[in-house]
Amino acid sequence: MGNKKFDPATRIQRLENFGEFGGVNPSITDSSTFTFMDAQTMLDTFHGETEGCFLYSRHWNPSNKALSDAVAAMEGTEGAWVTGSGMSAITTVLLQLCNAGDHIVTSVTTYGGTYAFLKNYLPKFNIDVTFVNISDLESVEAAIRPNTKLIYTESVTNPMLQVSDIPKLSEITKKHDIQLVVDNTFTPMILSPFLLGADIVVYSMTKFINGKNDGVAGAICASNEFIKAISDVNDGTAMLLGPVLDPMRSSSILKNLHTLHVRMMQHSKNAMYLAKRFREIGLKFSYPGLPEHPDHELINSIRNEEFGYGGMIAIDMETAERAASLMELMQQRGVGYHAVSLGYFKTLFSNSGKSPAAKCPKRCSMLWACRPAWFVSR
Repeated sequence: MGNKKFDPATRIQRLENFGEFGGVNPSITDSSTFTFMDAQTMLDTFHGETEGCFLYSRHWNPSNKALSDAVAAMEGTEGAWVTGSGMSAITTVLLQLCNAGDHIVTSVTTYGGTYAFLKNYLPKFNIDVTFVNISDLESVEAAIRPNTKLIYTESVTNPMLQVSDIPKLSEITKKHDIQLVVDNTFTPMILSPFLLGADIVVYSMTKFINGKNDGVAGAICASNEFIKAISDVNDGTAMLLGPVLDPMRSSSILKNLHTLHVRMMQHSKNAMYLAKRFREIGLKFSYPGLPEHPDHELINSIRNEEFGYGGMIAIDMETAERAASLMELMQQRGVGYHAVSLGYFKTLFSNSGKSPAAKCPKRCSMLWACRPAWFVSR
């Protein structure tokens, strides 16, 4: 039952990175460029041959490095690179791994922005994408071609809340010598995709990781080799496209990251409470924490147990109009806010089937993100 040996919260807490003058928080390095005492060190840094030296904040910044190290510790990866948004993390990885003429296999249910990039944007570069039911492993493997570079999925898909069988998908990718890229935005700490066999893990840190809806950010967690490749000054996708995260925002997210374990536990507790109440009143919904969810046994076999099953619930209101009426009523009654995104300290609900990017036919009629602490006891 689950992965009890890996504790992402403790990995974060054990990191030591003091401020310039001994502050308990790392200093914020509010500089775009950095000085060198001699020309050779600058040249070596430009070629990636020095440790602890910084060249330009689009490349690396000490504040971004501190956050990257913490996210890598949480995931169990060698390294990480933080970005200005979740979408920039996703697009950086895909454009780094794929060239014109390559092919991607991905889930038909996925975040609307990701779906739009895969479906509408990548064809401009002659990169082909096949959408499959990620739970049908035979269909996944059958979709792989000689030019396939990767399988892309979400740990728990948006918005249908399917649970990806990461260990089995990893077996498929290793068999075909391709990469497995997993978006773990919905389930930080709950699932550890890299330890389950993923090659690269991406996040929208805008959501649960930051948790306050006051900033936009993303993260790429991978091997040191891949992080070095995307940040290479000559041909690295992150370096050349420039999706850099502001160091002040890095500093605030790093502080919030230290409370993520407490927040995820409470998000999960609240969602479980609501799911059981929804079941009692006969509402049609999906939540992987309940035994009737088709992937309940799967998530039990791969999750880090103490963090629960997550704070997301998908409700099927059958039509967008019924979903809209219910969301308007809930906002009027003070249940939460009718707004996009998730991970806030108040409940958010949105109609994913009506989002601008949601052209996928398998959209549900409402998605809840359950706020922490006082919602269930109110």
